[in-house]
Amino acid sequence: MNHWQETRRTLSVWALVRLLILTAALAPSIWASDAGNSFKTDMLVSTEWLADHLRDSNLIVLCIVDDERFYLAGHIPGARMIRLAQIVTTREAIPNELPSPSNLQHVFEAAGLSNNSHIILYGERSGILAARAYFTLDYLGLADRAALLDGGVEKWRAERREDSTAVPAVRVTKLGIRPRPEILVSLAQMTEYSRSAKGDAVLMDARPPSEYAGEKLSEDVSKAGHIPNAVGLYWRNFLRDDSSTELKPANELEALFHASGVTAGKEVVSYCRTGMQSSFSYFVAKYLGYRTRMYDGSFYEWSRSSPPVQH
Repeated sequence: MNHWQETRRTLSVWALVRLLILTAALAPSIWASDAGNSFKTDMLVSTEWLADHLRDSNLIVLCIVDDERFYLAGHIPGARMIRLAQIVTTREAIPNELPSPSNLQHVFEAAGLSNNSHIILYGERSGILAARAYFTLDYLGLADRAALLDGGVEKWRAERREDSTAVPAVRVTKLGIRPRPEILVSLAQMTEYSRSAKGDAVLMDARPPSEYAGEKLSEDVSKAGHIPNAVGLYWRNFLRDDSSTELKPANELEALFHASGVTAGKEVVSYCRTGMQSSFSYFVAKYLGYRTRMYDGSFYEWSRSSPPVQH
């Protein structure tokens, strides 16, 4: 090899190295939002991904149900059932509150979860119950190993993937938890937030527009309207269409947040009627990279207390 060939080879190698360095530097921006947040894409898995990883030794699929018939009629092979009633409780007449961390710990241990588990969630109500389970795991400090199945079992079946009625044997495990009460917002804190439209927090009402506007009274709620200075962003707007159980693309979700005043640096405080619909908003806000908290008492608690409502 002559000197000229050696020089060309050296230049080519350095050009390749520079290209690899540049690619590595730019790669994170593929998943960066226009607002400067980073989309947490590992919080959502596709049906294709799940089919490829279904037999992974550390994978646990949880089906969250209101009615166990939803599970018993057919489920993703190996999926384990958790009933909503196991992960919510009524406290001081407020429904759908979080049980104690120790009670929740026992529920997930009975489902066979360990700190090495990779948890995939799906369930009834177009993803609401799966999102509630995700919020619950986040409260326990375990959400970094959890994800929602995009499209749920509905998409799984539409693609004619394997279905099962077999109930798997489950070995009770030990699970370490790190409770995070800081993700919860109390009535007193919500009252302070509602007194000003300024600040870093955006209060997000996940209920239907008619309930937000006070045109329709939410079930079992004593007042119409919404918490002052809250924005209305119905949770179903995050789905591709009215009949879909799939999330819209991340850039479209972020556009919805921007239109509601949620931009970089803002904290999202979600609520609904009893903390169920807002669990979906909580999930999406976190998926988009926003700091996120939940007013779990929601409008059910608010409407029974002295703070005002807005129409």
